[in-house]
Amino acid sequence: MTAQSCPRQHCATTMDSAALEPSLYTVKAVFILDNDGNRLLSKYYDPELYPSMKEQKNFENNVFNKTHKADNEIAFLEGMTIVYKSSIDLFFYVVGSPQENELMLMAVLNCLFESLSQMLRKNVEKRTLLDNMDGVFLVVDEIIDGGVILESDPQQVIEKVNYRADDSPLSEQSVAQHITEKLALTSNVLQSAKEQIKWSILK
Repeated sequence: MTAQSCPRQHCATTMDSAALEPSLYTVKAVFILDNDGNRLLSKYYDPELYPSMKEQKNFENNVFNKTHKADNEIAFLEGMTIVYKSSIDLFFYVVGSPQENELMLMAVLNCLFESLSQMLRKNVEKRTLLDNMDGVFLVVDEIIDGGVILESDPQQVIEKVNYRADDSPLSEQSVAQHITEKLALTSNVLQSAKEQIKWSILK
């Protein structure tokens, strides 16, 4: 059976449409800067996007210079779609590919901001953020995993990071408990898989 070659125009159209299809990996990067443009937190989910620390910081500086005095909520820079929000002395950024749905990225940004606002008792500023960085990382990880959006409801995010609005800010103990619970869950999954393999061998 011989392979049939498609017409050049049809192939090009197919490739173009494939390139424009939205990816499951919606978020390319998330970072939080202070009002001088200094990095407080950053996570890059695409290893091919700014692989070195120097490239990342250059990108963040360019983004900050373009956005910190602007009144908009969205920017396009270096082929990326960027949504952002500021609060007192902080700037929050969510980065997606050029064809990414801006509303989807904005939903991630709003979820991140509202989750942190609840966690920090609406005191979303640099000092309180730095005092609760363990909790901030947990919030980000509950919203995005490897670039995939897991959650967009701030209340669900807060519950998942084992935080109660009427409790004191995340302590080392509650962070450790959260990690222990995750390890226990992973262990249970592995144990279940081992049992299934064991019974399948005995049959």
